[in-house]
Amino acid sequence: MADEAIGLDIGGTRMRAARISADGVILDKKIVEGCREPGRALDMFCELIREFDGPNVRAIGIGVPGRVDARSGAVLSGGFLDLSSVDVKGRIERDFGRPVRIENDCSMALIAEARVGAAKGLANVVMLTIGTGIGGAAMLDGRIVNGKQAAGQLGHVVVQADGPVCVCGQAGCVELYSSGTALGRLTAEAGLPSGLRCEEILEKAASGEEPHRALLERWAKPLRAAINTLSATFDPDVLLLGGGLGGCAVGALDFAPAIGRWYQTPVRAAALGDDAGMIGAGLAALELAGPRRMGKKVVLVNGVPASGKSRVASRIAERLGWQMLSLDMIKNPFLAELDDVDRLFNRRLGKASYRAIWDVVAAAPPGSGFVIDAWFGFQPLEQLDDYLASSGVDGLAELWCSAPPEVIGERYRARLSDRLPGHPGESYVPELIDLARRAEPTGRAPSLAIDTTAPLDEAKTLMWLDETLKK
Repeated sequence: MADEAIGLDIGGTRMRAARISADGVILDKKIVEGCREPGRALDMFCELIREFDGPNVRAIGIGVPGRVDARSGAVLSGGFLDLSSVDVKGRIERDFGRPVRIENDCSMALIAEARVGAAKGLANVVMLTIGTGIGGAAMLDGRIVNGKQAAGQLGHVVVQADGPVCVCGQAGCVELYSSGTALGRLTAEAGLPSGLRCEEILEKAASGEEPHRALLERWAKPLRAAINTLSATFDPDVLLLGGGLGGCAVGALDFAPAIGRWYQTPVRAAALGDDAGMIGAGLAALELAGPRRMGKKVVLVNGVPASGKSRVASRIAERLGWQMLSLDMIKNPFLAELDDVDRLFNRRLGKASYRAIWDVVAAAPPGSGFVIDAWFGFQPLEQLDDYLASSGVDGLAELWCSAPPEVIGERYRARLSDRLPGHPGESYVPELIDLARRAEPTGRAPSLAIDTTAPLDEAKTLMWLDETLKK
């Protein structure tokens, strides 16, 4: 089973979502218009995730603008879309039963560039994203630097101590001088056309046109100062410039060359463009999920007959993408072909079917997963221990399905006409009700109780299984 993740990149004007492979390949993606209202935006996140969800998806990653507590996943502040008032992580984990990783959007883009982009193979990387504002992130020894909460706000490196006051409260942040917003202001101050694109300014400056050269020098010098400071602070292998104006900013630095002797960090344009945030979010989510264990994993869906376990087992198997096995699945074809089957022979068939289930598990390759639907109390639990030991299972969880004993009796009675010959009849109902009062889980694995008179909480169950089977 190939590991996949869902990566969301939440921009100011657009939301991007993709299903990402473990090696950073986009398998499918979608871009929609953004939203400023936090509650509606969160609903949109869930709609996008639902479109890409599937049995191979192990985790969900989300890059958001603004400050994020990377450890808790709480959004601390934002701009165009301020998610600080909503529990993004909690809502998505509850709805989808997958681990969720939330980071600043620039941190996610840096993870992508370091894993599969312009800084592939490098462990110490700093990135600035140049757009309407300036975002930033730093990676040391292959890990994003988060500080106590939300480090990496590199657009707020001060380059002019007596400069104008920034929205962050400091004076003279580089964002005020070298962002896309600043370039527009400087273009107007130079008396140049307001719609002039950065690439056009670069072209004219390279051909010697002085107003354009002077404009780029004013725009690039504060950026160079910030780069010099970051170079001295982190001494990275490379500093990347990304975002909509990242490539143009690399070119503009020719008009503000580095002059320091100690630190000469290479500056490079990011390579992944608008896809970087989605790819990084997906890869970061898979890091959170951890490596998939290569032993076999089994979910025991246990309960007395008519406890509702078959419905639970089939739904969980579908969501996990695992093979479902049950006693009736193996036994019923024989019952349909054989004549004069009594309860004793039916029980013998049940024992043989139980053995066949574990033979299938034993023959499966490492990494396989199974959901087994059975009343495991019909055989000695020592027999279950032997089967588990001989079939190579190293990840085990139990879902204990139950309902009031009288409800179980009525369920069994209601389906008597649909049962094949050999199954116990009406006379078994009092025995079953008594069994339901005494029955209990196997105790061989962590157990989650499921009341089958209520709708199955799939997200809660899947999250519990994910945490249990990872241990």
